Amino acid sequence: MLKITVLNAARVPHRAERTILVENNSNALDSRFMRAALDEAAAAAMRGEVPIGAVIVHADRIIARGYNLREENNDPTAHAEMIAIRAAAQQIGHWRLLDCTLYVTLEPCVMCMGAMILARIPRLVYACRDPKAGAAGSNYDFSQDERFNHRVAVTEGVLGDESSALLSGFFRRLREEKKAVRAARSSC
Repeated sequence: MLKITVLNAARVPHRAERTILVENNSNALDSRFMRAALDEAAAAAMRGEVPIGAVIVHADRIIARGYNLREENNDPTAHAEMIAIRAAAQQIGHWRLLDCTLYVTLEPCVMCMGAMILARIPRLVYACRDPKAGAAGSNYDFSQDERFNHRVAVTEGVLGDESSALLSGFFRRLREEKKAVRAARSSC
């Protein structure tokens, strides 16, 4: 077992430290659960959404799934992580998602990292970095920001090449479709 101690901010002295135990064989488990998140991302792509998927795991069991639905729902907050967090809270019956791990195919944005912190999710595993909007180490690092009363242990790079290829392929096809539409309009 790997022991991770999450320290609380000094301004919340009545809260005790929490110790989280993570299995040593987390690499195999991380790959298994990230594969499930990639399946969710593929489902998003099938619906014309940006292919980002997420799963939340508690006690080595997936308790919630989500994928992007921003376009379909006309909802800027319908990110994979937000959908999975809401579903996990319903499944557990509480807003605190203690002892859960969130797996997502792209580094979370500011909104999603904020939701993870508010939900007290202790661990995040993501596949590839988001150089434009990442908030778990790329552009910002909310996971260890001492101004918050919760920290998130982060593992990055699990099946990162597969996730990156899925995202790149999606955006390449989107650009090709737009180019074909423009070409068709100009030939009329």
